[in-house]
Amino acid sequence: MSIKKILNSLEKSWERDDILLNIKKGLGTDEIVNEFLVKNERQIKELNSLLRPEDIDLLNQVEQLSTCEFKLINEIKSLNYLENNENHHIVNRKKIETSSRVFFNSISSFMINWSNKVVVIALLTISAIALSKQAWA
Repeated sequence: MSIKKILNSLEKSWERDDILLNIKKGLGTDEIVNEFLVKNERQIKELNSLLRPEDIDLLNQVEQLSTCEFKLINEIKSLNYLENNENHHIVNRKKIETSSRVFFNSISSFMINWSNKVVVIALLTISAIALSKQAWA
């Protein structure tokens, strides 16, 4: 059998939709790979015997491509996580800013409404004390 026919046959055996279903069922990646190797042992051995050095180089390049895709997927996932985490911090920061604003607004409102009264009461009290001291002196 030619390399091309073996690769086509192995590709049909490695149906991505079936692999995803197995993953969803809870099968681990090692189990999935081992099952594939067992089912296709004869073809894999035949393929291995037909591989030339340049074919091995090509397999190494395909492996590097898969590694790049894996890293890209992880980066995208981590960016998504960071973005969600960042949005969470922004929401928390807004809540803190809002609560701080409410606190300072209530203090300023208190000061605006009551400061004049407090000053007038303090002045009247001081005046009353001063007058009573003069009266007793």
